[in-house]
Amino acid sequence: MPSRATDARRAGSQGLPQIHTLQAGRQRLHVLPSLGGALAGWEWQRERQWLPLLRPWSADPAALYATACFPLLPWSNRITGGGFDFDGKHYPLVPNRPGEPYPIHGDGWRQAWTITAQAEDRMTLELESDRCDGNPYVYRARQLLTLRENALEIELRVTNTGTETLPYGLGLHPYFVRDAQTRLQFRSRGVWLSGPDRIPTSFTRQLPPGWDYNRPATLEDKLIDNCFEGWDGLAMIEDPTRGLRLQMHTTDRSGYVLMFRPVKQPFFCLEPVTHPIDAFHRPKRPGLIDLAPGEDMVLLTRFSVCEIAQEEPQARPAVSSAAR
Repeated sequence: MPSRATDARRAGSQGLPQIHTLQAGRQRLHVLPSLGGALAGWEWQRERQWLPLLRPWSADPAALYATACFPLLPWSNRITGGGFDFDGKHYPLVPNRPGEPYPIHGDGWRQAWTITAQAEDRMTLELESDRCDGNPYVYRARQLLTLRENALEIELRVTNTGTETLPYGLGLHPYFVRDAQTRLQFRSRGVWLSGPDRIPTSFTRQLPPGWDYNRPATLEDKLIDNCFEGWDGLAMIEDPTRGLRLQMHTTDRSGYVLMFRPVKQPFFCLEPVTHPIDAFHRPKRPGLIDLAPGEDMVLLTRFSVCEIAQEEPQARPAVSSAAR
């Protein structure tokens, strides 16, 4: 099939955000620049059918967590304490998601990005952010989305364009499709346990029952919303119901990966990040990078797909619009 990039189209008939579609080989990528630079979907073609490789966008512009994947910057996950202290100064932050007591996942997902380049199999998105929500960050962000042979590559870069040095972090928030037969594998040496507010309280090398993915395991168990340590940057997802295997690989091996495994939902998240939850308040701020004006950092992640033997489906999790 020849590669092509389609013109922007409306996601619906009521003025929803525009979807820009890239297509190459057996892949199709749907992008939502104006909705936080998020992905609306990544699909694989089998005969005349398009199979979702990530959870498709819900087409609700008010539900910013209902996309297929979105960028995390200039930090990942939650920050406690009403902000953070750095270089002898306190920087206040405010909650940025309804129902969430802490600022979460930075601010890139809350702003419209601009397409600065587009070809048949790739697109560059950029964002100029200046103290969004009153936070101290002034930066330029860039996403380079590329469809390679049987793979999607996302390069996420942030440059400090402000006047002061600040700690930065990056991540991606992909939503993977799952059912009762889906199996996940990734290496870890331990996990941070959390309290009711999902802020880490202690680290353990004794993974709780049903939390060990050092060997392939299913995703049908209790809630996980935690940060694992000792990750080598590689994860494998087998979907025998649909005969697909996905691999996620990041070259920036920080050793941290966040997992969100909701109960009885048709998706889960495995988030490549450069730092753990609330790193701003941990000794030595693990994984955060202090960027002086003009300095940048990058996170490169590759998602690849191949076909495997199909198996008979079992009962699937109940479908719900709930999203993290």
